[in-house]
Amino acid sequence: MSMLSRLTAPAGTDDLAEFVATLLARTSARAPSTLPEPSPEGPGDPFATEPGLLDAPHADAPAAAARPALPLAPVGLGTGAARLSPRSPVALPATAPTAAPKPAPDGPTGLGTASLRTPASPSDETAVPELYCPGPVRDDVALGEEVNERLVEWAEEVGIYPGKLDEVRSANVGRLIMLAHPDSDDPDRLLAAAKCALAEWATDDHYVDDASLGADPKQLATRLVLADAVVDPAHLPPPYAPALESAVHEDSVLIAYRSSLEGLARYATATQMARLRHELAVMFVAYNQEGEWRAQGRTPPVWQYLTHRHENSFLPCMVLIDAVGGYELPPDEFADQRVRRVFTMAGSATVLVNDLHSVAKEQSGQDFNLPKLIAAEERCSQREAIQRTVEIHDEFVRTVEVEAAALSLAGSPTLRRFLTGIWAWLGGNREWHRTSPRYNTRPA
Repeated sequence: MSMLSRLTAPAGTDDLAEFVATLLARTSARAPSTLPEPSPEGPGDPFATEPGLLDAPHADAPAAAARPALPLAPVGLGTGAARLSPRSPVALPATAPTAAPKPAPDGPTGLGTASLRTPASPSDETAVPELYCPGPVRDDVALGEEVNERLVEWAEEVGIYPGKLDEVRSANVGRLIMLAHPDSDDPDRLLAAAKCALAEWATDDHYVDDASLGADPKQLATRLVLADAVVDPAHLPPPYAPALESAVHEDSVLIAYRSSLEGLARYATATQMARLRHELAVMFVAYNQEGEWRAQGRTPPVWQYLTHRHENSFLPCMVLIDAVGGYELPPDEFADQRVRRVFTMAGSATVLVNDLHSVAKEQSGQDFNLPKLIAAEERCSQREAIQRTVEIHDEFVRTVEVEAAALSLAGSPTLRRFLTGIWAWLGGNREWHRTSPRYNTRPA
């Protein structure tokens, strides 16, 4: 189910919906809104790796620090070879929230180990877990409304969501883009990103999810190939090119892609456009996988669904962070696998927020979300599955926080800006979901 389909689905009103709304409205334990500042001593050798140096205390480390320091390496199982050279500690800002000491873990720790832990016995079965996630950097309501209204006008112009423009307006994608890209207050740049996002979601709705918009599993693969031929323009021999062009003009989704990419090209470099084309191609592969699940009536195992969410998330939106911000992250830093790891884990975290918000709307049918699949696979209650999903989300976010801080220390100032943009995306995405009337049964 696409982001927009989830937004426009009937809001849940039962106890589960109330539970989820409470979970996602609580922000008292949220992460810092900004990444920790790098040490003033300088970055040292960019991206240097010295595996094993963090296995023992640093010889010249101070005996005591005024503030806790973030580890300068990936955390979790199998990350030893990915560690960065520990040049100097990355201190948390003085305003970072403090918390009471946590009890020792009751099982394995690190990314992907939540399902292996022995579940705690809550004293109150109605206790609601809290998401570990930063808050929004800014909330310019007027700017979001301007972008959203212009986006609805564009949707009508290109022909996507016919007869459903009120639902598009209610989805308020303009607000999401305003929240997620706080380093730009240019409505034209934000609109360019919003058009791309809405074209992407229209692909899912028109091709995969919504039969009223023409979704047909028998046509899915062919339609996605045509979409890719527009995103990464296919050049056919002259006798055959008119047939492709005719197919484009008959499909509003393809018109939307062509229009949105032409608009984005006014602000993005050729390299940034290529990054977006790559992320869209990956997303199309994931849509095909979802089509296979539906066609076969198959429920995917949790590991396969998490892999799917690695490829079907907000990454096509997030890859525009530097384009919207008016700068470009150097290709070698963007392509570094440690940067890619942070980027994709953040993408997975953002889409799990969407899964959590959608639990009450996807109790039946062929729509999948992580709590639903965990409940089926582990034969646990829906609330227990929600708790597991929160744990997985939080592991992603905490790992992003630690590794982004380490990369900020080792990389260029431009990389730090990009990583700060990723952190802002997490906060903006959560705030958009938290405050959307389509997802909540109570005021935010």
